[in-house]
This record gives sequence, structure tokens and C-alpha cells, in this order.
Amino acid sequence: QVQLVESGGGLVQAGDSLRLSCAASGRTFSGDAMAWFRQAPGKEREFVAAIAWSGGVTAYTGSVKGRFTISRDNAKNTVYLQMNSLKPEDTAVYYCAAGKKKDSSINSPAYDYWGQGTQLTVSS
Repeated sequence: QVQLVESGGGLVQAGDSLRLSCAASGRTFSGDAMAWFRQAPGKEREFVAAIAWSGGVTAYTGSVKGRFTISRDNAKNTVYLQMNSLKPEDTAVYYCAAGKKKDSSINSPAYDYWGQGTQLTVSS
């Protein structure tokens, strides 16, 4: 059974850093793109960052460019999201996603597998 399990969320202050992790199990994901999405209260789920299966192509939404970095360790079937200079508007539930995707479409929400999410709250 394929599972994506996020961890690392919590309550932090504005300006802090935090790293989210997503561990995939059930099969190898070395050939899959992996991504992070988030959903704030009262808002739709939005794309945050994605990384192609090779790790050579990444994509970010504009509001996190320069602050967030996505990376992956295929040997561990894990994707990370390093978040720096956090802002209150980054508060959301963060979801990990995985799936077979072309490099040109890694920022679209059509992923096959999703985690349950981890809460990040950034206080001002």
C-alpha cells in the first residue's frame, strides 16, 4: 500500500526556519515527481513547490521563491521542504504529493498520491 507521511510541522514565529519531510512507502518513488501543496483556512489548496524525479528540475510558487527549497533523497524515498524566513501567511496544512509527471507539469495538482498533511502555524 502506497503511503506518504508528512512530518515536521508545528508552531513557529515569523522569521523562523523549519523543514518538512515526506516519507513515501509502498514502492520506490525514484521515478516520480514529488511536490508540496498547502491549504490555508477558508482557501483552496495551492501549489507550493515540486521536484522532478531526477531532482534536476524544480518549481516554486512566486510567494515562496527565495525562501523555500525543495529537495529529495531517492535512496530514502523522501522529499523535503526547507522553509526559511517564514511569514504568518505561510500558515496552512502542508500536503506532500507524488506521481508520474512530465517536467513541464510538475506544478499542476494532478498527482496520484497524497499525504494526510502536516500543520504549520506561523505566529507574528
